[in-house]
Amino acid sequence: MSVIRKDRKTVIGILGGGQLARMSAMQAIRMGFDIAIMEKEKNSPAGILTKKEFIGWVDQKEVLDEFIRASDIITLENEFIDYRFLEYIESSGKQVIPGSKTISLIQDKFVQKTTMNKAGIPVTKFIDITEKVNYELIKNELGNRFILKSKKMGYDGYGNAAIKNKNEFNEALQRLSKRHSQLYAEKFVPFVKELAIMVARTSKEIVTYPVAETIQRNHICHTVIAPAVVKSKVINKVKKIAIEAVRAIGGFGIFGIEFFLLNDDSVLLNEIAPRPHNTGHYTIEGCTISQFENHIRAVLGLPLGNTELVQPFAVMMNLLGKRNDVGVLQNYSEALKNKNLHLHIYGKEESKTGRKMGHITLLGSDLETILLQAKKIERKIIL
Repeated sequence: MSVIRKDRKTVIGILGGGQLARMSAMQAIRMGFDIAIMEKEKNSPAGILTKKEFIGWVDQKEVLDEFIRASDIITLENEFIDYRFLEYIESSGKQVIPGSKTISLIQDKFVQKTTMNKAGIPVTKFIDITEKVNYELIKNELGNRFILKSKKMGYDGYGNAAIKNKNEFNEALQRLSKRHSQLYAEKFVPFVKELAIMVARTSKEIVTYPVAETIQRNHICHTVIAPAVVKSKVINKVKKIAIEAVRAIGGFGIFGIEFFLLNDDSVLLNEIAPRPHNTGHYTIEGCTISQFENHIRAVLGLPLGNTELVQPFAVMMNLLGKRNDVGVLQNYSEALKNKNLHLHIYGKEESKTGRKMGHITLLGSDLETILLQAKKIERKIIL
């Protein structure tokens, strides 16, 4: 049954008010829909776009109930909301996309890896950390180098630690346990490149975006190149596995999926996120229909849009905070000297060193040229 109203604007509720919610909301508003935002603090990047701004969180029943009543259908900005709160929303009669079952298979990364492994999807070797599991056992199972990870609340390098010896293991075990008590370990992957793809799915269709290469800075995605310069067999492999991964979790909506490319051209699925993704920001200008518009279309069960690139290459670069100060770009004139640049500022009130404050995108037919231009511009921007 369609949730699109004919008597008034359809209201899409988004749990979370950060930049991903903001960019999704902008597309919803452009298409004639309304949005409701629930976030812990007032005037979030997405909250400032609507009068239906609910301040509080899912564990505050009165606020959550108000948010539910104001929304016709609900989606989310991140996968860190306990799936049992999503079950509560569903029990009220409102649909959540992606649903609580999907989120329950994703938000715990050990469960996510186990689910993918059972579905025959290639992932790196991993092991649960229990009271009976010590450093020597992990080393024997995974090798001398491995990654210790929080099962939940891990992103942008937070909740991860590379381990090469017992001292590093003991230190990381203590530190990560303070963030989240449950941990697991993964075998270190000597990858050649990191790849990513966006997949959108409704009950009637599934579409993939170009396979992109991602380059990290201090464990945070910094540069995205689309399409990735890899063999066509790698592209086909990533697309096939990505679709299988979304189906394995019963996923509907939009998903960002990250891969490791190995030197024998095999790929391993690293992580899947049930939402718009940083690696898909280039699609706003780079593709006919952006990940954010297809997110809205998929949530509402509408026909999905064309995901093809409009030019041969797109380069997206994150603008990470360079200071701890007000979240306002200090040199617009310098930033906008390149007439082909697309500038996005997320509207965060505070800039912090390393915080994602915005991004820039350049399109063109020569990858080397636009990549060099983007690097020069990013270095000059003060935010």
